[in-house]
Amino acid sequence: MTLVQTTRSADHLPIVDMGPLADGTAGDAAIGRQLDEIFSTLGFCYFANTGVDQAVIDGVFDASRRFHALPDAAKKAITINDFHRGYMAPKTSQIITSSVARVTQPNNSESFMFMHEVAPHDPKFGQPLQGPNQWPADLPGFRDAVLAYDAALSAFCRRLLPVMARALALPPDWFAPYFTDLTLFLRLLHYPPQPVDAGADAFGSAPHTDYGFLTILAQDMTGGLSVRRADGTWLAAPPIPGTFVVNVGDMLSRWTNKRWQSTPHSVRNLSGGDRYSCPYFFDMGMAAVIGCVPTCTSAGNPPKEPPVRYGDYLMERLNKNYTYRTTAA
Repeated sequence: MTLVQTTRSADHLPIVDMGPLADGTAGDAAIGRQLDEIFSTLGFCYFANTGVDQAVIDGVFDASRRFHALPDAAKKAITINDFHRGYMAPKTSQIITSSVARVTQPNNSESFMFMHEVAPHDPKFGQPLQGPNQWPADLPGFRDAVLAYDAALSAFCRRLLPVMARALALPPDWFAPYFTDLTLFLRLLHYPPQPVDAGADAFGSAPHTDYGFLTILAQDMTGGLSVRRADGTWLAAPPIPGTFVVNVGDMLSRWTNKRWQSTPHSVRNLSGGDRYSCPYFFDMGMAAVIGCVPTCTSAGNPPKEPPVRYGDYLMERLNKNYTYRTTAA
């Protein structure tokens, strides 16, 4: 997957070469310094040379396309449940909690949502977001492709945790206790082409920030993702073969006392064709209490936010932004 080297430009997101990542080496420290600089300014970058097998990435995109090509009845047979797993039809989510825009229309996208599996014998079973996944019937290889991608991305993110800790001058195992339990989301998104006469307030995904720790996005070659700079202008994040787009979520920004930026982003599919993307959200356990890491606060820089239980923060946003939850309420 060797492709590019680290670059920076005002005209595009920086690209971080993850090839030197190797548990405890000087390469880890160098990557950590780059991440600190990027996450402190823009909050977004590309990762190249992650070691994730391209066949696994291709497999999940193939699975997504085959799922979204199913008849509506087959997809709706696994309509999203109270555990936030299954199929979300077009225009069933709206970013009510956006801090950067007054969103007037629901998102023009459909998706399959996979999360960490919780078995009935697990003590957490039945608690918010703690339940089984739903799988489409008669779609050979779909489940295997999703599980392979989840395993590959989860393993990569765990390798990244010590690097991120060192970037904040923390012991390399500092984050580990918060990720004993994981909250994982893999969303297989399909964006139909946006009508040419759609208004400026029509989005595939309206301006928003992500809720959790870190997002790793695989996108097809269609384009349409944009990232908001600190000055309010928008920067396109076009697809680059062999890379992921990576961004800080709200909880990681809060953890670092806003040192690292949870940056607004949006999607408008103006390509005239279909767009597919696979965002992977790697988050801490629902019970984790997020305060402020000790290296990001001082007498002159007190915590900007009080501690919060991640599960409470997450559920508030899901309950406001997804039609199936607001309707049930």
